[in-house]
Amino acid sequence: MIAHLRGKLIYKQPGQAIVEAAGVGYDVAISVPTFTALPTLGAEAALHIYTQVSEDQLALFGFLDREEKRLFERLITVSAVGPKLAIKILSGLSVERTVQAIRGQDHAQLTRIPGVGKKLAERLVVELKDKLDEFAVAPVQTAAQGPAVDDVLSALVNLGYQRAAAEKAIEQAVVKDKALAADFDGLFRGALKVIR
Repeated sequence: MIAHLRGKLIYKQPGQAIVEAAGVGYDVAISVPTFTALPTLGAEAALHIYTQVSEDQLALFGFLDREEKRLFERLITVSAVGPKLAIKILSGLSVERTVQAIRGQDHAQLTRIPGVGKKLAERLVVELKDKLDEFAVAPVQTAAQGPAVDDVLSALVNLGYQRAAAEKAIEQAVVKDKALAADFDGLFRGALKVIR
């Protein structure tokens, strides 16, 4: 089994990276946080690998962060969660937020992830809430809360911005002016200024 891969990064896009090691290009499925943390093309990259072997294929899933890989391995123990959906979940929420949402039984946060419906969110909570004790989670900043926050986040993601970058821009805009949390137009403009 391939557990670790180090080599030259020859291609990357959200969801996929190709790493060349000893003349072989390994096609690796990755999460958005891993994509954004990867070095520039041509640089050396090292990924923690989860190898999935099935009858018709060998698939590699890569993670820069060991914690992300550990959470991925927990997620795929849940019935109806395969490796591709686990990557989607980790692309929709950071490791800390995913762990916090499951521990806190926050179904609403989980169902915001594309591909996660109400039933799956409930299953994630039931099957994992007591199995994530080894994940040390710092409290998630709650500066960006208000009626406009979710709508602005959704708008930015629909425009093609990465969710993590959009969340950070919204938080920074709200820190500058707390009144923006209730003002869609103001918050949207403020977040766009930060994100560009």
